[in-house]
Amino acid sequence: MKKNKISKGALHPRNKHIGRYDFTALVKSCPELAACLIQNPKGDLSINFSDAQSVLLLNKALLAHFYQIDFWQIPAGYLCPPIPGRVDYIHYIADLLSEDLVGGVPTGSHIKGLDIGCGANCIYPILGSRSYDWSFVGVDIDKLAVKTATLLVNANKNISKKITIREQKNTQQILLGMVKKSDKFAFSMCNPPFHASMEAATAGSLLKQKNLGKHALSNANKTINNDTDLNFSGQSHELSCAGGEIAFVKQMIAESAQIKEQVGWFTCLLSKSENVNPLKKALEKHNTQQVKVIEMSQGHKISRFLAWTYLDQQQRQQIF
Repeated sequence: MKKNKISKGALHPRNKHIGRYDFTALVKSCPELAACLIQNPKGDLSINFSDAQSVLLLNKALLAHFYQIDFWQIPAGYLCPPIPGRVDYIHYIADLLSEDLVGGVPTGSHIKGLDIGCGANCIYPILGSRSYDWSFVGVDIDKLAVKTATLLVNANKNISKKITIREQKNTQQILLGMVKKSDKFAFSMCNPPFHASMEAATAGSLLKQKNLGKHALSNANKTINNDTDLNFSGQSHELSCAGGEIAFVKQMIAESAQIKEQVGWFTCLLSKSENVNPLKKALEKHNTQQVKVIEMSQGHKISRFLAWTYLDQQQRQQIF
């Protein structure tokens, strides 16, 4: 298994969100954000990072300012994803794909990605499309999430022809049923439900919000490197599943073997480093060509995603 190394606290070099927020510029792109602005003890503009509405409007401003997304909103109670951390996953996938190709980072709509669990926010397809001009199929089991994601895509002309949303009607499946016989994907990606129960998810969220509230003023002009803490709310299927993350990814691995010739790289975020070895053992049961652990800086900690492929380089190039 190959594993990359990354310095703690460093976002990907191509990430547009390195450094502090320019709130003056963001307000110009999203005037609604102005009502959320406060001053930290040093007198710098900021927002209350423990307030869900402020974070939602910050996301809206970031998408408008950096990615020209004019319309973005999510239903109450659904996950509000931190933009800097989410786009880092996209950038590292781009690096992964570039290892198979001549000419650097691949761009263009012929590069097709599959996002498992796109959510109502549809954040990965949006960021991938706007960052690299890739096309996407986003998948979710939640009817309202599918409806909302479809609305977001159709409302923004710069992505409307590049992203398709599909509903997974079989809640016992992850990949299967979502990859048609004619589909060829350069990669799949997934931010799986990390918790084994909603009780565990709720406890984690309460602790996170408590910590954010405690440090909201002292860190009010915080750097982007802490932004990945900002996940509020979330539906049960977004946060938890029976057996937690490891059970979910093991099922994904088993299903991936049945569509192994249709996806260049399967990838999935892992919240805990101790889950890597058990999942590596699960992959050993299948005839994979390569397995990699790609590390990323997700705020104040190191995160990672697992990547595996059943194809050799030439076969992957044919898909790309």
